[in-house]
Amino acid sequence: MIGRARSWLYVPAHRPELLVKAMAGPADAVVYDLEDAVAPRDKDIARDNAVAAVGASWPKPLWVRINAPETPWGDQDVAELGGRGAAGFRVPKSADPEVVAKLADRLEAPLHLLVESALGVENAFRLATRHSLIASVSLGEADLLADLRVRDTTALEWARQRVVNANRAAGLPSPPHAVWTDVADVDGLIADTGTARDRGFFGRSVVHPAQVAPVNQIFSPSETEIADAERLLDSVHEQGSAAWLDERGRFVDPAVVARSRWVLELATQFETGRTDV
Repeated sequence: MIGRARSWLYVPAHRPELLVKAMAGPADAVVYDLEDAVAPRDKDIARDNAVAAVGASWPKPLWVRINAPETPWGDQDVAELGGRGAAGFRVPKSADPEVVAKLADRLEAPLHLLVESALGVENAFRLATRHSLIASVSLGEADLLADLRVRDTTALEWARQRVVNANRAAGLPSPPHAVWTDVADVDGLIADTGTARDRGFFGRSVVHPAQVAPVNQIFSPSETEIADAERLLDSVHEQGSAAWLDERGRFVDPAVVARSRWVLELATQFETGRTDV
């Protein structure tokens, strides 16, 4: 349901002209934002824009981030957007599996749950398994830092791995990573995204078009990865056994074969390899 998007570009829903630009750009998916990017005075017009947008045809998936369900804005978002054909909804402040189940029934579309509290982290697996329309569970890191009362972002490493494990244990795809808010710090974005990729995330939410290209590159298989995967799968046909040592002395078993197939599937989808990062 969540697909294999490398980049999820947030667009403020009170700025419909930016949605058109985002759909024409390189992001794999677009998230029309009714929450953080929209001031209270603009909530109604943003919702109206979202209702119009989900009824239109777009070249890439259009998700909508609603306001927190317990707010009057969130309840109105659900009432007006449910069943209108959005690719899916991002639900902020997710913590209660029963609330999430009721939302899924009302919205009638895949839900990407954003965990932004200590309770949400504790309930990550319960959230991921509560309803068939749950597509992903990932972190909203700024709010989570505040709720945990910590200043060091490395304190979130445990929570990050918790949601990676919860998604995979629930049979869901690897979750997208949270936003990198310092748009000017491209080196930081690249380093943090590469670490997230290596620790089980796939794709990332971005808040500026300039962040899309480096994120897309990092989550695309490299030419070396593609060549290694092709060589390994060729050796599967030659060996015809369940496990063996390849020409480099690496132990190859079904799990390694599955990883190579995943790499080639991604390469086919994105039709290009990235340089080694």
